Amino acid sequence: QTRTMRENNHSDRSEMIFGTRAVIEAIVAGKEIERILLQRDLRNELIQELLQVSSQHNVPVTKVPTEKLNSITRKNHQGVICVISPIQYASLDGIIDACFSTGKLPFLLLLDRITDVRNFGAICRTALSAGIDAVVIPENGAAQINADAVKTSAGALHYLPICRVPSLHKTVQYLQESGVKVVACTEKASDLVYNVDLSGPLAMIMGSEEDGISNDLIRKADDLARLPMFGPVASLNVSAATSAILFEAVRQREELV
Repeated sequence: QTRTMRENNHSDRSEMIFGTRAVIEAIVAGKEIERILLQRDLRNELIQELLQVSSQHNVPVTKVPTEKLNSITRKNHQGVICVISPIQYASLDGIIDACFSTGKLPFLLLLDRITDVRNFGAICRTALSAGIDAVVIPENGAAQINADAVKTSAGALHYLPICRVPSLHKTVQYLQESGVKVVACTEKASDLVYNVDLSGPLAMIMGSEEDGISNDLIRKADDLARLPMFGPVASLNVSAATSAILFEAVRQREELV
């Protein structure tokens, strides 16, 4: 039996589906799924089928202790909770093709391990205002797109394409092969963002507040850029930093128009 409900007492107030068979049916039916939480010690044929179907459809699965599932719902979850996404994910290939086919210079934002839902929502609000064509996030290690994210984005998530990819590293390589310049925004950069050319096909990477952009992505980037910082505070909130950097790119790109 399929059980779908909205858990009003849960912090992210997301629509959820409980039970292994019900979740498999939701994946096969093409529902847009944010993530699946799976009881860590569950092992049977139906669970193996769930893992296989999830992998085929690029649905993230996180193994968690029973206590985590019980904290989300008091219902009989059977060890499996599926969180339905409030948005429809976009295809990065489709975004790039659409840009080039219409003569538009792609303008993308990649988010590396930004997990705070409100930061993510605020970043998406800025990204939409700055004319970003798509925000790209990894399947794992990204903020959950839930009601709080949509609210913080002031509804921007209903209009801004979000692309979820298995690997940011492979995505950077794909973008570079497609003629898109990748710029990592990091305090490790020697060049200020104002001295880096942001006028062409562009993808900008912003990283986690804890440790910034992953070293492998920094090494892979075509250019590094940083904001000037004054005073005793060493860094900005990632949402504020994203705003400053994106609108510098907007300034440079507007000069071409």
